[in-house]
Amino acid sequence: MGDPTRRAIIACLAERERAVGELAEELPVSRPAVSQHLKVLKNAGLVTERTAGTRRIYRLDPAGVAALRDQLETFWSRALTGYEDVAEGRGTGGRDQREEKP
Repeated sequence: MGDPTRRAIIACLAERERAVGELAEELPVSRPAVSQHLKVLKNAGLVTERTAGTRRIYRLDPAGVAALRDQLETFWSRALTGYEDVAEGRGTGGRDQREEKP
């Protein structure tokens, strides 16, 4: 997900399923590049494919996207808790930084 092209592919597939050629028409990359990005997304469990004649049609995998969402929510919850701890002075081993030093 760190690559902007993969994020663009995810955004396109969020609208509807598409073939590699359709994705390549909408993105500023070649068909082989789109195929490589789709391979990475498929290996990550974020997209699935089906065959329709000679074309491969890709779509988002709801289970993979849900797992990614859960992982991101966990990450953000931990990050926000850490920020809250630091902001409230609990991020220094339990000592409140706002207390005056003797």
